[in-house]
Amino acid sequence: MNDFTLHTKDTAPEAAKPLIDNSVSAFGMLPNLHAVMAEAPTLLEGYQVLHKLAQETSFSADELTVVWQSINVEHACHYCVPAHTGIAKSMNVSDTLIEELRNDEVLSDSKLNTLKETVLAVTRGRGNVEETQLKAFYDAGYAHKQLLEIILVLAQKVMSNYTNHLAETPVDEPFKKFEWSPK
Repeated sequence: MNDFTLHTKDTAPEAAKPLIDNSVSAFGMLPNLHAVMAEAPTLLEGYQVLHKLAQETSFSADELTVVWQSINVEHACHYCVPAHTGIAKSMNVSDTLIEELRNDEVLSDSKLNTLKETVLAVTRGRGNVEETQLKAFYDAGYAHKQLLEIILVLAQKVMSNYTNHLAETPVDEPFKKFEWSPK
């Protein structure tokens, strides 16, 4: 039963109002995900902090997109895949990489594909990753720092993906052209 409220600044709990202002300031609109999360201001605040920190990781735009979208696709998030498609385009990520991720394909860039495989191993294994995968990750040029940064981004994506599943969050108008459904 989907009866979650898409809050506005007028309907949101008092503690969520400055967080809504933050969202509008950052995105030029109130994303529906944030409108749902406003019901629990601590969730919205935590999500905003993790989103900011994800953007401050050592990952390039392509790498961050690989981490975000690999998790979104793995979690089959109807909302985040289109939203992060739009975000990736705004970050000048190539259409080829975007489509490979959306279609859950082997990535044409081998280093990025190793990153994708590691992200999926961390996600599926709940942090338990085979030594062979870790060796491939390190051999590709990544370090402990990036492995731990995957966990940061995974925490952010669990918050958003799970919220969207529970709330059946409608895709925002600017991202409807990127709508997606799992294979």
